[in-house]
Amino acid sequence: MTDAPTTDEIELTKASRKAWGALETVHVLAHFAEPVTQGYVDLGLRPRLSYFAARSAPFGPVGPALPAATFYVFAPWLFDKALPSSWEVASPEQVLDAQRRTMTAVMDQVTAHVAGDSLDDAGLDELLALLRTACAGLSAPGRPLYAAYAGLPWPEDRGLALWHAATLIREHRGDGHLALLVRAGLDPVEAVVLYGLYSGMTEFMRATRGWTDEEYAAGADRLAARGWMADGGLTEEGTAFRRELERETDRLALEGWRHLGLDGTRRVLELAAPLRDGALRSGLLPAWLAGGR
Repeated sequence: MTDAPTTDEIELTKASRKAWGALETVHVLAHFAEPVTQGYVDLGLRPRLSYFAARSAPFGPVGPALPAATFYVFAPWLFDKALPSSWEVASPEQVLDAQRRTMTAVMDQVTAHVAGDSLDDAGLDELLALLRTACAGLSAPGRPLYAAYAGLPWPEDRGLALWHAATLIREHRGDGHLALLVRAGLDPVEAVVLYGLYSGMTEFMRATRGWTDEEYAAGADRLAARGWMADGGLTEEGTAFRRELERETDRLALEGWRHLGLDGTRRVLELAAPLRDGALRSGLLPAWLAGGR
């Protein structure tokens, strides 16, 4: 059994979750902003499948097995179509170069949409310094996707460095979340079904994760056998489990935030919120995503 969290730990968890949420909007620009996708297409990659090459590029010219294991929730056939064929068109180094080049321009556009003086140059510098301190407290063992990104050099451009920090924090948290899914015995399809129902994003998950209707239905049946689903929705037990999964994910993600401290984490939230708002106002994100935040 773990000790009951202290008041400071509870407050740090609340603040860090909100800070991560703001940074997540910055992170996803690399996957949803059209100029970034166009940069991959200009290399010869296919628009939808470029996601798998771009996100796995820090691993090097790998085949489908490693990304399928570390991304977890996507159907294997998507990786089979994307890898290693993408590396015949562009090397991982070329993909990363395109990502950083286009994300530099995207982050310039985002910061231009920050309202008034709510986040001026001094604020951006402060935010980056705080995030670098938080990232310095992250550890790699057991977190392969985070480790791959942490092995990349920090960008010199400030806006790109802010995105890199958001990505490190995101992938560190994501690796911890997947460890909890494995511990709970949830396979990828079950994880997709459960999250879709919990978040209200079922249609998006079904449209993007690549599982067939039959696979999805079988995953739902397995959740029903656990008592977590009934009549097409989550039971109280299923909702309680998914809520606890989020709390445990928050707990495993505290490493860097502890290194930064509660006051620093709260300051990250204060500074990252207008950056998030700038990303949402920039027009770079799809309407369904920007409108849902």
